[in-house]
Amino acid sequence: MTRRVATVFGGSGFVGQPVVGRLARAGYVVRVVGRSAAMAARLRMLGDVGQVVPVVGSVTDEAACVAAIEGSHLVINLVGILSPRGAATFEAIHVEGAGRIARLCAASGVERLIHISALGAQADSPSAYARSKAAGEAVVSQYMPEAVIVRPSLIFGQGGSFPNMFARMARLLPVMPVFAPDTRFQPVWVGDVAEGIFRLAGHDDVAGAIFEFGGPQILTMREIVAWAMRWGGHMRPLFAVPHWLAGIQAAVLERLPGSLLTRDQLRLLQVDNVVAPGARTIEMLGITPSPMELVLTDAP
Repeated sequence: MTRRVATVFGGSGFVGQPVVGRLARAGYVVRVVGRSAAMAARLRMLGDVGQVVPVVGSVTDEAACVAAIEGSHLVINLVGILSPRGAATFEAIHVEGAGRIARLCAASGVERLIHISALGAQADSPSAYARSKAAGEAVVSQYMPEAVIVRPSLIFGQGGSFPNMFARMARLLPVMPVFAPDTRFQPVWVGDVAEGIFRLAGHDDVAGAIFEFGGPQILTMREIVAWAMRWGGHMRPLFAVPHWLAGIQAAVLERLPGSLLTRDQLRLLQVDNVVAPGARTIEMLGITPSPMELVLTDAP
């Protein structure tokens, strides 16, 4: 019997790797689409010989998207950026790229498209990032109304930037700065996100649904940074950075390589990032989300 084919855009990233592994274990042939063949190729070991197939391409490339999607039963779009860089703008990646994938999925008869957005995706958000995520959701639903949209909160895991970045900063700094200290988040483990995406791929009653993935704890940014310092073993005094000062710092940092902090990210941090009352949640898929202290054992 012919194996089912899944195409994962952004499959070599932090969330993509466990998603690809879960699909491979379930028997899918998985096409992993990314800008670097070397990055995607290391995922071959997650499946049998020929089961995980690296594909060089971008969501901005029509021909590459056509080739990657053709013959697929399932398509998952994990591609997203936190700050624009050159031609990779929020519009190009979150809106035009997402729309391109949805349009081609509809034309190719793909059975299920799962589009990964973000909590806080709102057309009236003060953040351009969040507005572009909302616009991406709208264009995906326009081209493929049965697409499933997933909005995760802050995603954590052993190999991710969060909370590892805070733990590393605490090792180097005498005082730990905290931006938007009172904003609330609902951190969710990358393994739970991957399992949730996998279950949505085979769920019968979710066409056109929006799911919001959050973890078991709602924590302020101040509490998250304090937890990361304890986890890393380097406690430091916390300094709540005033909004005016944070704006000045971001205006400088966003011009440096890596864009450690941007003014748009600061605007995003002013809004709570928690699952909305009445939303479809990860628990509805039979998953009990894991707390940070249970999953994160070894500090960086």
